[in-house]
Amino acid sequence: MPTTSVTTSIKKKNRAQDLLIQTIAKALSGKKGENIVMLDLRKITTMADHFILCSGLSENHIKTLADEVIDVCREEIGERPWRKEGLDTKRWVVLDFVDVVVHIFREETRNYYGIERMWSDAAVTRYEDS
Repeated sequence: MPTTSVTTSIKKKNRAQDLLIQTIAKALSGKKGENIVMLDLRKITTMADHFILCSGLSENHIKTLADEVIDVCREEIGERPWRKEGLDTKRWVVLDFVDVVVHIFREETRNYYGIERMWSDAAVTRYEDS
């Protein structure tokens, strides 16, 4: 494959990821998700390129946040999570979009597991609703 074709593919993937990340962050913010943080994992692991973390105030709020991410991503950009975990307990929901993984927690669960501490080498971006 010619170099320009590889470069073009990488640029398209990065644009698609950026759109997915912004769509997810906006959906979480729109339903009053708290402490929305994006971790860029590309330089430290091949597990995923990005984690998006968010806290919810209650089990119902966590379910609402997860449903909103799923619905908005499907409707606006045609993306669906590959896997969904935790929707039954609603203390820590994981939506796996393969390269982008969303973690929606109760605050005490987020603090206990310390994803930000575990991945402290990652570049961190805090989402600020504009």
